[in-house]
Amino acid sequence: MPYHITAYTYKKAKRLGLQVKPARQATKKLDVFRRGKKLASVGFYGMNDYPTYVQTRGRSYANKRRRLYKMRHEKDRHIKNSRGWFADQLLW
Repeated sequence: MPYHITAYTYKKAKRLGLQVKPARQATKKLDVFRRGKKLASVGFYGMNDYPTYVQTRGRSYANKRRRLYKMRHEKDRHIKNSRGWFADQLLW
């Protein structure tokens, strides 16, 4: 079953000038496109993300998980247009 892309992710993608679609690769959540060209597949399908935590556990818990995610991925989330950057910008 493909990942259900939330309004949160669509909104963040639009702000960055990107388009997102459910990933064709079974282990990923999103395929990221700019002007029709695929840039990356991001988000491991088996893991939750910020909008999922908000829906299932509430905003307070989601904010704690977001802080931990950003600490854990500090090295790769700042490299613009990398998979880590896309995941940070679109899912967290």
